[in-house]
Amino acid sequence: MRETQSPLINSRTRPVKIQKKIQQWINSIKELHGDPHYVAMGMAIGFFVALTPTIPFHTVIAVGLAVILRASKAAAAIGVWFANPLTIPIFYLASYKTGVMLLGWSIAVDVPSEPVSDPMKLGLYVIFAAIVGGIIIGIVPGIAAYVITRKIISKLRVREKSFPNKFCDSQL
Repeated sequence: MRETQSPLINSRTRPVKIQKKIQQWINSIKELHGDPHYVAMGMAIGFFVALTPTIPFHTVIAVGLAVILRASKAAAAIGVWFANPLTIPIFYLASYKTGVMLLGWSIAVDVPSEPVSDPMKLGLYVIFAAIVGGIIIGIVPGIAAYVITRKIISKLRVREKSFPNKFCDSQL
């Protein structure tokens, strides 16, 4: 009798699942409404916030900034998905080291040996350095997200005007 593996264990299904998640993310971006600047600004805010060490509040902060800056709240919420369990430790460590360097402080805490799940135990020194660093390193990905999203949304809007959906309610 042949033993079957769980789809979660089978390494051949992982790339398919990752591709499926990426396609779902792209489809959610395609469905956003508004002009290209509005959507791109929301995505930029989401990416920027994703790189800051504010994980339990990413969506709240991104949507709040989108309201203040009159950007797409949905795009901002989607943009924070850039932060995920695989990228967050890298972002946090980079944020901390960048903040320490910019503030001219010495590295007093060996962050990788400390539990990342409870940053409050590391102290305000580490949190402040990580927030300063996160703000700085979030700028470039935020700008890149704006440019790329605006280009994609602009092309989608042109395509929508050129090839209207045959099953659109207005044509029934």
